[in-house]
Formats: sequence, C-alpha cells, structure tokens
Amino acid sequence: MRWRDRYGIRRLRGPRVAKFDREATDEDIEALIAFARSRRGVEFYVEPETFATDTTAVAVAYDGEWTRRRVGSPAVIGKVARDLALPVYDVQLTGYPARMRAYNERRREQERRQAEQ
Repeated sequence: MRWRDRYGIRRLRGPRVAKFDREATDEDIEALIAFARSRRGVEFYVEPETFATDTTAVAVAYDGEWTRRRVGSPAVIGKVARDLALPVYDVQLTGYPARMRAYNERRREQERRQAEQ
C-alpha cells in the first residue's frame, strides 16, 4: 500500500538529507493530534532537524505530561497547530517549559519508590 501524505509531510519537507533515523509518517502526526485532543492546555515545541534525526515536535500538556514525534518539518507541525488552534514554539528560542521538567522529576521519583517496594 502506498503511503499517503495526509499532512503535507512530503510537500512541506524540502530537500532531503541522508539520516540515521526514519522519516516522519502520518502515524506520527496522528499521535500528536490524539495527544493534543485528549489533554488540556497542550502546546507544541519544535525541535530542529539534525544530521541523525528528522525534525521533531514535543506536545506538552498543562500538567507537564509530554510526547515526542517526528514531524518532517516545522511547517507540518505549524499546520497541525493552526488546525487545532494550539500554540507552537521553537524550542531553540523558548526552551522547554518548567512543567515538563517537573513532570519528569515526579515520574522518576515515583519509579524510584516503586523499585524500593
């Protein structure tokens, strides 16, 4: 079955550079959309493309819960954010939100307590 370009990943990507990582797919974008629709206060943070990885986006909910997926280009997640009426930030300019770090710390502490039991 031929892969469909529902979110404009191919069209909005631009020239391709060899990578170690796989390219973004519709499933990656759909996972971000599902996360955003199932949680409150979601914001997107775009992470730049590197030699090893494609452009990614981190969706962060109001409580700091987050997920990261490949998006292919900043234009793709920009379109998704506009469609969902959610903010999108460049992580190189804004950094990650403090609530994301607090969520990670809570999870680590919870896992530590479970390991001790």
